[in-house]
Amino acid sequence: MTNPNGVILYEGPSQLDGAPIVVIATGLKQGSTNAKTGAMIQTYILRSDMPPIDAVKSGDDASICGGCTHRGDGTGKGRSCYVTLMHGPRGVWAAYKRGAYGEGVARRPAHGLFKDRMVRLGTYGDPAAVPVKVWTTALFNTKGWTGYTHQWNSIDAAVWAPLVMASADSEREMQLAHALGYRTFRVTPLGEQPIKGIEIVCPASHEAGQKVECIDCKACMGTSAKARVSIQIQAHGTGKRYVQN
Repeated sequence: MTNPNGVILYEGPSQLDGAPIVVIATGLKQGSTNAKTGAMIQTYILRSDMPPIDAVKSGDDASICGGCTHRGDGTGKGRSCYVTLMHGPRGVWAAYKRGAYGEGVARRPAHGLFKDRMVRLGTYGDPAAVPVKVWTTALFNTKGWTGYTHQWNSIDAAVWAPLVMASADSEREMQLAHALGYRTFRVTPLGEQPIKGIEIVCPASHEAGQKVECIDCKACMGTSAKARVSIQIQAHGTGKRYVQN
């Protein structure tokens, strides 16, 4: 039985290494309960041929995450990614393998599949692993989105900067990404503060007092956002201890 709460947005080769991936959007009927993002449409970018945990342990998650430093050592050790694989990714992949999801954008392009909703590009996985047209089509008539990429130095900034924030892991990376035309989202070790005049603390973060959910903030829409400053957040999640200077 098809799950009315989710759809397949893309099945095909990864734009990073050509391996098979799938993109699944969830939260169509029943929005996410994520306390930070609010009830946004969530999108999972997964290897279509193996469970997410297996992909991380074998290093095959490079197909969806590229060279992101938060992947760890390629075997799952030292992983600082905030995404808990046992939760959303594992459940979505298992439902996909059961045939629970129908096709979305591929069958109904630009017909407002997510009309008047906020969309999270890459709840798990890097949006740049997916053809950009999948995202621009999915975002037709939406209220907005959030998106982040670690591939900013190897993709076309003219195409991607309006869609995503460049994920920076140091001040130097932040400077390089800014020079290419991106706004940045910088994850820092615990206790580190934003650079005055260049960054602000993520308003949805714990250290900012969780002032607003992502669904209402709309600061992480790349250069399409009204915000001009970049965003900083202290490491969070079970692997935060691995984020160091």
